[in-house]
Amino acid sequence: MGEGGAPGLPVAADIDPRRAHTALSLLADRRWWTLADLIRATAAPRRSVESLLAALSLEHAGDGRFRLTPEQAEQITGALRTGHRPLEPADPVAHLLSEHAAVVERMDALIRRAPRGRHVLDHVAATPDTVVRRALLLGARFWLPGTRLLCVGDHDLTSLAVGMIHPGVESTVVDVDERILAYIDACAADLGVNVRTRWADLRLGLPPSAAAHADLAVTDPPYTPEGVGLFVARALEGLRDHARGRVLLAYGASDRTPMLALKVQNALRDLNLVTEAVYPDFNRYFGAEAIGSAADLYLLRPTGKSLPAATARAERFSTAIYTQGPQAVESRAALRLTTDDLADLQPGVLVGDWPKQILPRVPRARLTTWLAKPYAAAVRHAAVALPPGLEPALVRTLLATRAEHVRVFLAEPPDDLPDAAALLRPVYELTARGPVVDAVRTPPAAGDDTARILRAIMDRAHGKIANAWRDQLTALHGLTKRQARTVVADTAPWARDVTPLELPAHRLRALPDAVRASLRAAQTAAAAPAAGP
Repeated sequence: MGEGGAPGLPVAADIDPRRAHTALSLLADRRWWTLADLIRATAAPRRSVESLLAALSLEHAGDGRFRLTPEQAEQITGALRTGHRPLEPADPVAHLLSEHAAVVERMDALIRRAPRGRHVLDHVAATPDTVVRRALLLGARFWLPGTRLLCVGDHDLTSLAVGMIHPGVESTVVDVDERILAYIDACAADLGVNVRTRWADLRLGLPPSAAAHADLAVTDPPYTPEGVGLFVARALEGLRDHARGRVLLAYGASDRTPMLALKVQNALRDLNLVTEAVYPDFNRYFGAEAIGSAADLYLLRPTGKSLPAATARAERFSTAIYTQGPQAVESRAALRLTTDDLADLQPGVLVGDWPKQILPRVPRARLTTWLAKPYAAAVRHAAVALPPGLEPALVRTLLATRAEHVRVFLAEPPDDLPDAAALLRPVYELTARGPVVDAVRTPPAAGDDTARILRAIMDRAHGKIANAWRDQLTALHGLTKRQARTVVADTAPWARDVTPLELPAHRLRALPDAVRASLRAAQTAAAAPAAGP
């Protein structure tokens, strides 16, 4: 017998005994298994499962499957029959799952069709029953009618499962992945569920319309201390009542890396959170084999000190929060910035993290401040340094200024410049030289009402789209404010309470057509009797 096992069981020394017992029980009936399936069934790290299998006598099929030999299966079956059987942690909502088989089936189809995960964002898809069980747990623990839910990142599509099971919940999804936001919006419209989407890179802040808005928050962040700390901090900023609000956190670590789990727990402790419950191995994934394709679910309760701690912590997080790519914690990628790059620009402000020796007398602004509110001084020229990994913030960074000429320095040449140029065409003309992008402000188009409204909306990128849109319709067609508000709400219900800086790219693309539709509706409304001021 190996260390940690029961008499007669060939258990490797580096696998948790409970998980080893589960694996051996599954193997004992001599079904064929793949490595990925056995990892997911046991929630044991890949290396631990491999160590266990190395200690067993196996038969192998040509397609990568394996099973125990008859002799080994008989030996293990006898040992399991006479030995102690460890208890598996109870699943709090497994008994409810059969009542929602249709939702699980629908989520399976939605997850299969969803945009492929990006490894640089640590994307790993949760299983359909996992997201449905998350929704069921919310209903079991909380009174949900009229509740607002904030999904801090939602590659797993938890918002859609919640909407199908609890139609009285209003969900807000905040994510940096434009593909996911567009997919969720399309699915939500098809399903008839109440979900709104917001773009944000959480390192740069929470969208204004999501701040202090929700009653509950759910997040499945990058599994680094920095990633967990940042995403949970933003979730706390999204709660409107910390005495009643809760954060559900999915986090998993390998049995082999307890120090990493300790660092994450310390990050949660620094946010002054109470851990009300931990459900072991609640979340299961297609992938993430290093952590057993599983993660625990934490139920976190804020204290009176949580929000100040979250605000302070979020300001200190660096851009490196992921486990892979240029945004990884271990990455040493950096911008190459010199004074020569600015000789022809003469910027009035430097935005981002610039070396102190470059134009030391020029005022500076943090990226987070630049996106949070309009810059106080009027500047003709601005220079922006976008660190590696923040390239998706290019469009919003440019929208956040009214400078005549903005030069943005990236770590790599932009791979989506045509799309960015199309989104910004109402206000900027873009050109690129390698990793340097220049944006020159264009003059307002004369005699084009659609262009006029688009320009007004984008010129006030920190303000609400609906307000700028309403004011322009009032000025162009003599509508009352109430009439103009109704036209905007009917034409673009997704524009309510959102700024251009947080509007997903697919909505920005749809904005010109929506404005044209509103102009037609405004003409009709102008011809009708006014309903009031």
